[in-house]
Amino acid sequence: MSLLLSRLFLVVLLAVAGYYIQPFQLPDPILGMALGTVLGLLIIFLESRIKGVGPQVLIGSTIGLVFGIILAIFVSVLIGKLALSSRNNSFLQTFSFFFFIYIGLLLGSKNANWFEPATLLALFGEKGEKKSHKILDTSVIIDGRIADLTETGFIEGTIVVPQFVLRELQHIADSPDSLKRNRGRRGIEILQRMQKKPELNVTITETDFPDVPEVDMKLIELAKQLDAKIVTNDYNLNKIAQLQGVHVLNINELASSLRPVVLPGETMKVFILKEGKEYNQGVAYLDDGTMVVVDNARKLIGRNVEVVVTSVLQTTVGKMIFGRHEEA
Repeated sequence: MSLLLSRLFLVVLLAVAGYYIQPFQLPDPILGMALGTVLGLLIIFLESRIKGVGPQVLIGSTIGLVFGIILAIFVSVLIGKLALSSRNNSFLQTFSFFFFIYIGLLLGSKNANWFEPATLLALFGEKGEKKSHKILDTSVIIDGRIADLTETGFIEGTIVVPQFVLRELQHIADSPDSLKRNRGRRGIEILQRMQKKPELNVTITETDFPDVPEVDMKLIELAKQLDAKIVTNDYNLNKIAQLQGVHVLNINELASSLRPVVLPGETMKVFILKEGKEYNQGVAYLDDGTMVVVDNARKLIGRNVEVVVTSVLQTTVGKMIFGRHEEA
């Protein structure tokens, strides 16, 4: 209600001012009042359109407007030097003034992502800093291991979280499915935990690519623009990004490479947790989650036993160790 009254007050004030001032030497005060009313309605229209515009677009439009005005003044001076009639000079100067202002606003708003802090750093920073940006995708945020990894200091530089990834995360957190909803909320909590770490530089970027519908392709385009690396555990995104020449840090590949190396013939002590799929098999897990399938261990569930490694199988999700229990 207060907003409506404020807008009404603005229109009435400009209408009264137009009536008494009579701008542009209008012959009738009514015309001045009409001009003030139209100006007030125009301001309200612009205010309603600006309300939903992001800060980067406003900054870009303002900078574009300033450059447009400067260029319009320069062109107007040049037109004034031409040997034309005063009427033609006035027309060309007025046309160039509004033309360059419009072009400045248009280019500034369309390229608002140029004024992102991450983009400016990538453009004007040193060569070493350009590749220090790490872009997080939705899957790696929900996974949660990225928070522990950044705390160890193995991932340096600026952590970039795009706004379209946050929207996807919010959509998952609002899902009617309880499992998806819990995963989305976990991702939001992980980001909040990372932002509270003073040693981490976490940046939320408004840069978007409206012409690109898929989030994975938006991530690839953003990585190209910032010359950054994508941090993910999505297998398909990993392959597509590599095909387009974008560097990817895959958390799953990192976890697999850090698992202990075992060779056939070595012995290890494991805890038999459950029975296996095959006859007389038991299943155990190492501390890093590696599955150990043990022959002759079905009757030893709930006990720690010595196992002789017989083979190691590398799969797309990690390693599987096969062994056997030698009965005394």
